[in-house]
Amino acid sequence: MESRISGTTGLLALIGSPVGHSGSPAMYNYSFQRLGLDYVYTAFDIKEEEVAKAVDAIRTFQMRGCNVTMPDKTEAAKYMDELSPAAQIIGAVNTIVNDNGRLTGYITDGEGFVNNLRDHGVEIKGKKITVAGGGGAATAIQVQCALDGAREISIFNIKDAFFERTLETAEKIRSAKPECTVQVYDIADQAKMKEEIGSSDIFANATIVGMKPMEHESVVKDVTAFRPGLVVCDAVYHPKKTKLLKEAEEAGCTCITGEGMLLWQGAAAFKLYTGLDMPVTEVKEKFFQ
Repeated sequence: MESRISGTTGLLALIGSPVGHSGSPAMYNYSFQRLGLDYVYTAFDIKEEEVAKAVDAIRTFQMRGCNVTMPDKTEAAKYMDELSPAAQIIGAVNTIVNDNGRLTGYITDGEGFVNNLRDHGVEIKGKKITVAGGGGAATAIQVQCALDGAREISIFNIKDAFFERTLETAEKIRSAKPECTVQVYDIADQAKMKEEIGSSDIFANATIVGMKPMEHESVVKDVTAFRPGLVVCDAVYHPKKTKLLKEAEEAGCTCITGEGMLLWQGAAAFKLYTGLDMPVTEVKEKFFQ
């Protein structure tokens, strides 16, 4: 990599915490090199309270942009000059594009999730999905699934100060897609979660549960909720096979790891940064086997 870095090399990065496990730098740097683009991509461990300073740095260092991961997505949206329509609805960003000091925030997580399903032969149209989580990634998944024709969405989130925001998101989805039934529940109600998973085609974990240092935990405490025919997805991609996915696989579920969501949301962000298509087939073969 050193041989291609020069005084004109553009900088992109991932911000969030933790980020040391991230596969994004390898994926983006390979794609830049493959397409002959003069960019380099790194990762910075940025806590939520440090986001404002990080956004200032994007302008100061004239970075082309940033990807944003948990727990920074909602906070980062506050400092954008402009938000994409989806980011406005969701109130979070996972991609920041810097055009001469003007920062535009986008959210590509939902697109990444749906395209990852499709890549595994699963369509969301007409399906019921239960989603654990109410943060930026979870909300993006919920909104995109509704826009792509899901018939019903059950959302489970922690009943804390941000629970009201989850209820507001559900109402926005109902307004935009009234044909989609949306319900919100307390994630502590495991009996209700089991019931909703039981009538779902797809279950998705979009919380940080299962990610280091919580790799020994799962959002689903009752493994009898799993059954053959259920599709179980995890937005967590490190470890690749979370406790959730291991237990779902043992029960005969179709399991989809978070790496594919990372790949497809990254491909959408790559297009925003460069105007070019990421070499997805090559990236998948090199980094996601």
